[in-house]
Amino acid sequence: MQVVSAEASPNGKALRLPRDERRRQLLNAAHEVFVAHGFHGAAMDDIAEAAKVSKPVLYQHFPGKRELYLALLENHLAELTNLLMEALRSTGDNKVRVQATMRAYFSFIARDSKAHRLVFESDVSNDPEVSARLEAFNAHFANAIAEVIAEDTQLSMVEATLLGRGLAGMAQISARFWLETHGTLDIETASELIYRLAWRGISRFPKEI
Repeated sequence: MQVVSAEASPNGKALRLPRDERRRQLLNAAHEVFVAHGFHGAAMDDIAEAAKVSKPVLYQHFPGKRELYLALLENHLAELTNLLMEALRSTGDNKVRVQATMRAYFSFIARDSKAHRLVFESDVSNDPEVSARLEAFNAHFANAIAEVIAEDTQLSMVEATLLGRGLAGMAQISARFWLETHGTLDIETASELIYRLAWRGISRFPKEI
């Protein structure tokens, strides 16, 4: 989701916008506040102020802070899923496929919008709905990897799914660690290192005959 500033009229009041556009504006403002303060540190007052709207306008679209957060999480997870699925489907060459997928993960983590903080560093990850959405994303990504592995090797789907979870976890943890030490390695070098590690491991499994 692209983060943009809220529009305002010359007198500082929010312009009347179509419903979908207003919703995007409110989500953009909420994104900025949640990234800066976390879920627990954010308040609906802060979000309304960032969006340059009154609280009644904000509540017309979202009944509460939790619903705003869940909507943002859904958007970011959908965006990351699209990036990763596009990388997985970009080629039939598995070596290039692993390389593209690792680079896609690193690229998402490196975005200036800091969307990854709402996805992977949430202070409300124990919320049942938040954890359910994260698990659904992790399962979908790992299963997509597993299908490729199972198709290309002699491994069962259970074995391939375990490997899929491992590769997905490797991408996420390494990309987040890289960002924390940003400046030491550029994104090309960092993602290439993790791709090479992943490929050297997964390529050693026997091919399906």
